[in-house]
Amino acid sequence: MRNRRLIAGLAIAAATVALTPACSGGGRKATSAAADAEITIKPADGRRTVRPDRSVEVTVSGGRLDEVDVRQDGTTTPGAFGPDRRSWRTMWTLRPGVWYQVKALARNAEGRVTAVMSRFRTAPAAHRIGIADVTPQAGEKVGVGMPIIVTFDGPVGDRAQVTRALEVKADKGDEGAWHWTSDRQVVYRTHRYWQPHQNVVFTAHLAGVRAAKGVYGTADVTRTFAIGASNITVADARTHRMRVDHDGLVRTFRISMGKGTTREYTTTSGIHLTREKKPVVQMESPNCKPDQPDCDYYKENVHLAVRISMGGEYVHQSVGEYDALGHRNASHGCVRTSPAGARYFFGIAQRGDIVKITGTSRRFVDEPNDGDWKYWNYSWSDWLKDGDL
Repeated sequence: MRNRRLIAGLAIAAATVALTPACSGGGRKATSAAADAEITIKPADGRRTVRPDRSVEVTVSGGRLDEVDVRQDGTTTPGAFGPDRRSWRTMWTLRPGVWYQVKALARNAEGRVTAVMSRFRTAPAAHRIGIADVTPQAGEKVGVGMPIIVTFDGPVGDRAQVTRALEVKADKGDEGAWHWTSDRQVVYRTHRYWQPHQNVVFTAHLAGVRAAKGVYGTADVTRTFAIGASNITVADARTHRMRVDHDGLVRTFRISMGKGTTREYTTTSGIHLTREKKPVVQMESPNCKPDQPDCDYYKENVHLAVRISMGGEYVHQSVGEYDALGHRNASHGCVRTSPAGARYFFGIAQRGDIVKITGTSRRFVDEPNDGDWKYWNYSWSDWLKDGDL
């Protein structure tokens, strides 16, 4: 009987402990299953000599990044998250000799936020390099063959680094590539002609780019221009005809090319690009004077002249000899056409239009490099190679 009472008392006592609420101090304290996210920022906080060509990198363990903000003097520095949002890094290099501020937010598995801020300063550039010129001009409307030509104000030793900093965005997504023509100039050409009637934005993210040992870019450059109508002309020295395709509207005009009595008087075959146009241009024979015997000297004003080479070739209105148009080559190297043909061609011409000349023995690509844009006379595979074309 005594044992039964003891067992009953223990049972009641056990039931009383089991029902004791946690707030009374009788229960075990709850703990979190997830630790806080840990954020790491490189360069480290407080550094003052960070190389400008290094990236800002933010990583997190035990969570995912919600936000990363990198600013320099109030301006946001662009960057991108990794596919799992556990990392982030700047897209371009940094400006030399300035302070940057970094702010990063991350959440752990339970949604708790970790925030970290840091500051660092980039090292100043001992020597600087910039862009002396960009072709085409800002706001210019150009033809479908127009290259982008970037000229630097000093020699570029590390071409790969500089090329990676050059960005071209076309509304219609045209593919293109850069090719270095010298240690101061690089040219962008599309795989095929630009698609007409679109805008193109060129940006050189040059600030902080290491162009050579101790030489850094200090400022970005942006140019926006437009691709106009598609003007593609094919002129044949054998048929004495010029076919002009203007946005799909095709017109054909009678022409007369270089007579071919000398090399200078032979029109160059190949793909030319229009360079400029003037209502009147005075032309004079390059290698002979009026008093020289047996010299085909000339000095004349030509009208409605569109330049297609720096060597002096134009498409223009014929100076007399209209009977030669469509029948024989009688010019001093230019492409002559009728007044109606010249007016039409001059009216639609814009810098960077395609003029392909065929049927002569003198090749445009073989001429000395006097500033001509011969870029379309090379295959795409050759364009993608390093070195001289």
